[in-house]
Amino acid sequence: MKQIDIKDLSQDDLNEKFQEQKTTLTRIKLAHAVSPLENPSQIKQVRRTVARLNTELRKRAKLS
Repeated sequence: MKQIDIKDLSQDDLNEKFQEQKTTLTRIKLAHAVSPLENPSQIKQVRRTVARLNTELRKRAKLS
């Protein structure tokens, strides 16, 4: 998910996406620990998306 797309999300959508991506990251990490993923770079992509979402959440909280 690109930063431009993240900025366009409402606060509720942002919170929802953040929780969804955190859950996805946990699930992917667990699956990778059990057996290697076909595409291990997927972990990196999801981790960065979580960071982007968290950054936007914190930025909005600071402005409020």
